[in-house]
Amino acid sequence: MNTAGEDPEIKELGVHDCWKLLHSTSVCRIAFTDGDSVENFPMNFVTTNGTLLMRTGGATKLSSFDGKAVAVEADGMNQYGTIAWSVILKGHATVVSDAEETQDAMDAGLSPWQPGQKNTLIRVTPHDISGRRFVIAAPTHWWPPREPAAD
Repeated sequence: MNTAGEDPEIKELGVHDCWKLLHSTSVCRIAFTDGDSVENFPMNFVTTNGTLLMRTGGATKLSSFDGKAVAVEADGMNQYGTIAWSVILKGHATVVSDAEETQDAMDAGLSPWQPGQKNTLIRVTPHDISGRRFVIAAPTHWWPPREPAAD
């Protein structure tokens, strides 16, 4: 249900704002199909040249989806915890093997979180990007008022 048109506290974001927000964070979730199931993994990433770059190990499910359609979601909020945002990027993932693209990833500061070999670079090239920014409702607005206890 899209309530952005009805609620002035929800704003649909343009492409430029989506990229600006993606550039401000380094954590996302990447989703893709694997046979009959859907996989969803947390990843760190960097933005570069209108794409996302990620690193993974050579024997992971992520390293085998060259050319697959993926969806990436990143979320965040302002420092006061009053305004949140969510960006969804849809595109295709490719394994990067070119030396120039590998250097691009190194220059962008992409480094793995976990120890071990993370020698497979994945580039997600978007075909669609969208986002929303919204005011976080106060906890008093989450639930209906409670009925007074009966005596």
